Amino acid sequence: MSTSGKVLGWLSVIIVIGLAGFIFFKFCFVYSEGTNEGDINYFQKEGVIFKTYEGKMIQTGYNSKNSNATIQSNEFKFSVADAAVAMEIESMSSKQVKLHWKRYLGTLPWRGKSQFIVDRIIVIENKEPESDNLLDVPEPVQ
Repeated sequence: MSTSGKVLGWLSVIIVIGLAGFIFFKFCFVYSEGTNEGDINYFQKEGVIFKTYEGKMIQTGYNSKNSNATIQSNEFKFSVADAAVAMEIESMSSKQVKLHWKRYLGTLPWRGKSQFIVDRIIVIENKEPESDNLLDVPEPVQ
């Protein structure tokens, strides 16, 4: 085998290994993990070829950047790859939920549109119905 053939062979091996490493890092490597807590705004199964579960969570909190400390809402868009977890989330209207997610650097069409893939539900709390009457005052203790 000639020298140019050996160089071309080694160069091909290096390119294949580099491409495999890039694909693994971009689509399979878990970049970060965490939890988000809030109310499920919507959750649906969508897609033309690959049907994926997509959802949005509304998180309320205080705006610390503003000196008036106003209440703000943040949106957390996520995907669910596991059908069992998706069915559990679908049944959670009007509940406070805490979702555990994994973040990937790239998206795959069969995994969902979001980089954030929910893999389990940690906490489910029923929301207490709020009173419509602002003048509800507790009765004094005698």
